[in-house]
Parts: sequence; structure tokens; C-alpha cells
Amino acid sequence: MPPSELERIASIDDPYLLIRQATERLSAAQLEVTELARLRRRVIQELHAQGISYAQIAQQAGLSRGRIHQIKHTGPAPEGAFLGAGTITLATPLKREANNARPVVAIEDVTAAKRLEDLARGFGMAANLEHVPLGGEIDLNRPNLIVICGPKLSPVMGALYESDPVIEWVKDGAWTLRDSRTGEVYRSGEDSDPARPVDYAYLGRLPRPDGQGNVLVFTGIHPQGTLGVVDLLTSEIATLWGQVGEERFSTVIGVEYDPATGEPVRAELASPLYRHEES
Repeated sequence: MPPSELERIASIDDPYLLIRQATERLSAAQLEVTELARLRRRVIQELHAQGISYAQIAQQAGLSRGRIHQIKHTGPAPEGAFLGAGTITLATPLKREANNARPVVAIEDVTAAKRLEDLARGFGMAANLEHVPLGGEIDLNRPNLIVICGPKLSPVMGALYESDPVIEWVKDGAWTLRDSRTGEVYRSGEDSDPARPVDYAYLGRLPRPDGQGNVLVFTGIHPQGTLGVVDLLTSEIATLWGQVGEERFSTVIGVEYDPATGEPVRAELASPLYRHEES
């Protein structure tokens, strides 16, 4: 029988290698424990929602009723799985400003990524930050990937958005979002006359190019919309999770913002929330 991971690490002669591998294994084990606890709590909630009592769940699972109640009300919340599992990767785009030779990241994208990272950590998840490079090339065939980028800065993302059966990005002088089912067009207030402190954003989970999973993507027509999506996720992620779970979907988010700061004042669904298997 092959040795366990503990036995393998304990047998390492190099003390520094042992410390490094033990630390890496601890981190992986802690993330696994978190995800198992989240899964257990989620299944208990789903069984109870089907009308099965906590006493019945306890009996069938071989646990006490008190323990089932404890699991139901403690530990990582199931809705965290809306973002992914374990360690998620948050990607924001680099862009080149007209008077700056060096690539930069929009401050709003940095802020959005940081707030989303804080949300993920609140669910007991780890997060890695990376950038979509100039030119927009990014490997989308990875698990637990969240990309904050629109079609303007990345042809790769443009192709991904084209896989959406309902919501379309349309370049009509300025970028707009269009609901192909209703014909509704969502134009940012910044591109309207007169201008208004309103923006629209895309939020969806779309298929990876390799067909082996999904990618969570969002971005505003302008940066204020991006911040609005994170604001909505922070306050309504449990509701969104309840409606779409880990399935593919898309929607348009309407965002009202403070014109002085760009901070969202209100963020809500502007279009229906479309589950793609129903499209």
C-alpha cells in the first residue's frame, strides 16, 4: 500500500523541503475541509427544503439532530460556491493610456477585484489576482476563474461573450448591451444626451472554450457598472445562488452611481435572469 501524504512528508530528509511541503499540504487540506463543510451544509439545506425533517436527516446520516442543526447554521455558507470552490482566480485587464507608455489597470477594476476578493475570503475561500495582458490573450480553460473584462480589450473575451444565447454586446457608436429575446437595448448614461449617472453591466457564467467547465464573467459598459456588479454580489449573492446555482446564466445589471465618486448608489437586475439551459 502506498504511503499516505503524512508519511511521505514525514520521511523527507531535507528539513526545509519538509517545512515547505507540509505548509503546502496544510493549505490544501484546509481548503478541502472548507469545501466539504460547505457541501455538507448545502445538502442538508436542500434536503430540508424538500420537506425532509432535521430528525429524519439526522437518522439517515447517522448524526444527532443537534449536530444537524449546528451544521445547518454554522460553517461556510453554500452560496459561496457561486464564485467557485477552493482557490479562485480573479483576472482584470491591463490597458494602455494615451499618454502613458506603460500598461495600467483601471482603479475601478482594482477596487472591484479587491472587494470581490474580500467577499470570497468571507466564504472561507482563497483568491489569486492576475491580469489580462495587453492584447487580451487569456487562458479561459481553468477552474474557478472569474474574469472582469469586456470585449473591447480582449478578442478572447469577445468570443466568449458571443456564446451567450441571450445577452449581446453591440458596438453602436458606443458599446451597448442588447437582450435578444426582448429587443431591449441598454445604453450607459455616460453615452446618452443628456448624460446621466447610470451604467449597465453584464454578469454571467459562460462555457469554457474546451467545454470542461464554466467561467464567471462580468464588466460594466463603463467602470462604474463594474463596481455596481460587485455591490450587487455582496448584497444578493444568496439570492443569485438560489436562482442559478452553478449553472450557466446571464443578466444585465443596472447601476446608479454617485457622479462625484463613481461609487454605486443602487444596483439591481435590469433584465431577466436567464438560465441558459432554458434558452
